[in-house]
Amino acid sequence: MRNTIVLIVLLAFSCSITAQKKNFSYHFYGFVRGDLFYNTRANQAPVDGNFYLYPLDHDFDSKGNDINATPNGSFYTFTTRLGVDMKGPNIGKAKSSAKVEVDFGGFSLSTTMIRIRQAYVALDWRHVNLLIGHTWHPLFGSVVPDVLNLSTGAPFQPFNREPQIALRFNSGKMNFTASALWQLQYMSSGPEGLSENYLKNSCLPEFYLGADYRSKGFTAGAGIHFISLKPRTHTTVVDETGTQQRFKVNERMTTFSCEAHLEYKSIQWRFAAKTILASCLDHTALLGGYGISNIDPVTGEQEYTPMRHSTSWMNFTYGNKWKAHIYAGYTKKLGCNKALVSAEQYGMGLNIDQICSFNLAFSYNLPHWQIGLEYVPTTAWYGDTDLSNGRVINTHDVTNHRILGLVMYYF
Repeated sequence: MRNTIVLIVLLAFSCSITAQKKNFSYHFYGFVRGDLFYNTRANQAPVDGNFYLYPLDHDFDSKGNDINATPNGSFYTFTTRLGVDMKGPNIGKAKSSAKVEVDFGGFSLSTTMIRIRQAYVALDWRHVNLLIGHTWHPLFGSVVPDVLNLSTGAPFQPFNREPQIALRFNSGKMNFTASALWQLQYMSSGPEGLSENYLKNSCLPEFYLGADYRSKGFTAGAGIHFISLKPRTHTTVVDETGTQQRFKVNERMTTFSCEAHLEYKSIQWRFAAKTILASCLDHTALLGGYGISNIDPVTGEQEYTPMRHSTSWMNFTYGNKWKAHIYAGYTKKLGCNKALVSAEQYGMGLNIDQICSFNLAFSYNLPHWQIGLEYVPTTAWYGDTDLSNGRVINTHDVTNHRILGLVMYYF
């Protein structure tokens, strides 16, 4: 923690010294954030429970008591954020800029480790913008829920930041985006657990193509996402004589997802919605993954089939100083196109048939303050996987009630 404080002080001192550099300008921003929360049971909630997703299934002890039906709660400030926007000299006719943004929610054994949230450079022409670096995944998009929980609508709204090269074209009311992305902090699932190796070994980045129409407070758009993973590069097989053999394999899992979104906002109120046909988007905090559709009896090489989910959310807010927030999200597992030959699946929440969640929040907002209270009931239906189509059957429901108190000071 001491090293983190020293790093921030040195960063601020360095920027203050160079702030007079010709044709450069700096804008510091950030906030101090405190989250006080209570849950009625155990949940899938990374970052020490701060990034809330959904309730965990029953876990019965020898007497039939549900171990996961244990309340929990805490208070954290490690999502406190610091950032700087920089503008530099023009490169030809292009305006140059950069951003560096950090918080303390590090993905390590220490959740108070400093981490990069965004770090990129950009060139901006009149109608074209080129961005190179680490920033929000395009599936996160410009239309996002206005809620108090840190998860920002996940697991119904994609949540991910990745290294990328993004090209945006603006022609009046229409905006077009093309992105190539690589994984870092948010990774796909596979035989090794969560890893960036599946995409790295694929030698293909993720791709996204999207378009938006904007006019007088109204936004509507759609996009398509491509991902191709190599789950394994070799196998180990024991033959009939008990001899262990290793084989190089060429496995690949490729699939597409698509999304559509809209938003309308006025001075007092805002309505937003998004729907996604998601396929293997578990690295964006959505339910998803893939299963095994074929196994070679000699080499053990596997073929894969992606799991598809339909996920949607709606969000309505009213007010400015006193604001009411209403949010609803729903996800349904649609299964896969091929029959499964194994119960083993790679991903998140693949034994869940559907999830339904509501957020009801009220916040008090001043120019540099936000104080709010949010209630989130979430129900997940767990069950067994039908190998013929990948869907979940024989379901039972599990519900968690979450209460969140939030205080933020912006600067």
